Amino acid sequence: MQIHVRGYESGDPRIRPAAGHGVDRSEELPDEMDVLIVGTGPAAVVVLAQLSRFPSIAVRAIERRPGRLEVGQADGIQARSVETFQAFGFANELIDEAYRNVEMCFWKPSPDDPSRIVRASRAPDDETGISEFPHIYVNQSRILDYFLRDAERAPGRAVPNYGIEFVGCSIDPDADYAVTVRVRHTAGPRQGEEQVVRTKYLIGGDGARSAVRTALGHRLQGQSALHAWGVMDVMANTDFPDFQVKCSIQSHDAGNILLIPREGGYLSRLYVDLGEVDELDAASVRSTSIDSMIATANRILSPYALDVRAVTWWSVYEVAHRITDGFDDVPPELEGRRTPHAFIMGDACHTHSAKAGQGMNVSIQDGFNLAWKLAAVLERRAPESLLSTYAAERKVVAQDLIDFDREWSSMMARPVDSWEDPNELERWYLATMEFPAGFMTEYAASAITLGTEHQDLATGFPVGKRFKSAEVIRRADNRWQQLGHLHEADGRWRVYVFADAAAPARTGTAVADFASWWATDPASPRVRYTAADGDDDAVFDTKVIYRQEYTAFDPIDVPAAFKPVKVPFGLEDLNQVFASGHGRDIHRDRGIGPDGAIVVVRPDMYVAAVLPITARQDLVDYFAAHMLASGQRSRPPFVRSVHERVRL
Repeated sequence: MQIHVRGYESGDPRIRPAAGHGVDRSEELPDEMDVLIVGTGPAAVVVLAQLSRFPSIAVRAIERRPGRLEVGQADGIQARSVETFQAFGFANELIDEAYRNVEMCFWKPSPDDPSRIVRASRAPDDETGISEFPHIYVNQSRILDYFLRDAERAPGRAVPNYGIEFVGCSIDPDADYAVTVRVRHTAGPRQGEEQVVRTKYLIGGDGARSAVRTALGHRLQGQSALHAWGVMDVMANTDFPDFQVKCSIQSHDAGNILLIPREGGYLSRLYVDLGEVDELDAASVRSTSIDSMIATANRILSPYALDVRAVTWWSVYEVAHRITDGFDDVPPELEGRRTPHAFIMGDACHTHSAKAGQGMNVSIQDGFNLAWKLAAVLERRAPESLLSTYAAERKVVAQDLIDFDREWSSMMARPVDSWEDPNELERWYLATMEFPAGFMTEYAASAITLGTEHQDLATGFPVGKRFKSAEVIRRADNRWQQLGHLHEADGRWRVYVFADAAAPARTGTAVADFASWWATDPASPRVRYTAADGDDDAVFDTKVIYRQEYTAFDPIDVPAAFKPVKVPFGLEDLNQVFASGHGRDIHRDRGIGPDGAIVVVRPDMYVAAVLPITARQDLVDYFAAHMLASGQRSRPPFVRSVHERVRL
């Protein structure tokens, strides 16, 4: 943690001083704002937390419930989501609280007596080391709590306005406040009262029955799988030996169970197969009682018994796979000619089964994808056209999710006798591990993601995919650091310079020549897009990673571009210089060739470009396509707090 850069701070460094719209923030919903978020689900709270870090942005979130969510439906957390939590500063806290999945056990009917289930195999959760972070389980409400805490601690001091529901909206794309929204107070002293507010951007994160989606004229399209499942969170005694391990349990003729242990050691979630749904009487399955569900679970678990002592939550649902026909307010015929002012995300865009643990995780990435783009546009660092990339990128991800979940939920519901290969489910689970872990997203080439012409320079950082961390030694203090863990949710671009074989030097090498151009040339993106009176790394967090052992050079040998100067005291930051050591080598492990490479990473942690160290015009052209130079934009109404860039 880097603190005290603006002077000594005696308080909790995670609580940033209020600034901008966070100073004297009104508890009442104002009549005008920059961003109005409808809902406080996973996607919505990510946007709220991200935008609250920019106190020049007036952001509000409304929620029709009178208070926070107490019991959420989702609980599975992908490693990719935990990487995102790290960027917001609370990954380790959440890992300590959660159940950590280490393997999955597969139970099937005994070959000797099909009426009895036996453990057939085990599969490790992440045998290939796809991430240094674990796959965990914790209730959705706790995820929301952490993001909401982050939003309230940020300079914008953003907190939801509970007890207010979205009623409708109209959009005038030519107006300064393009979206006029009608809301209704559902709780408190103003209950029943309607209010009209105006906002520059509207975001619908209000769930599968999204009123914002309806107001924009979009519909969920798809079909039901005509198969029902019961889900229950229970506290129970049992002689089933793997009750604290994730399990797929297939019985001979009673159905199947997906067992998910929960945080705390006493709570478990069971997805219980309730069988096919009669298309002409689909509502009847919804009347299944909790007692009936528990009895079905016991039949599946035979010869073991489940003695349920308490049920904390339960529901019955039919598997449906649907995706919205639009992710923003721009009609198809105007795409590319008009920029969006309203967006939908999360369950408002895609619905599916819960058994793959994808809903909350994909929603979190919906929110992260949109939030940094809104911040860049509202802070006048990027043109409005950047916002069109949200729908283009996330619609592909949503469709991939629907396709994956359709196959997974179908396999989970298949009778055990229908499998030609009894081990097919286990093999499919292992073969597709990258998808449920959250790492299959690969953004196509666009204005913010370059092509793969230079991918051979760094094969371990695929362009369009998330930046995969690795350990390096920070030269300033000779400590091992996960490089990716230093990526904060602060809206900055990451520029990683992976050096060639030349020794660290201030002049006379390819790295030194790049550093001189990057820091001083008027054509350099760092010079062009960084305000002269701010931190050198206010827009681009630039790091250098040398091939040499950390003992082979000193920080004084490194070009100034990698030691950014901070206001107000002119302090040099020596913490952006890294090396190898003790046999660990990020260049080797990530396929970086002898000529080195520049890896550009987007604010949402996806690799945007891999380029040669000699690249100049490629970087100029890339950033010119989606950024505004300081001379092209006016200063936002509030200058960002000097404490805002403190590293967490």
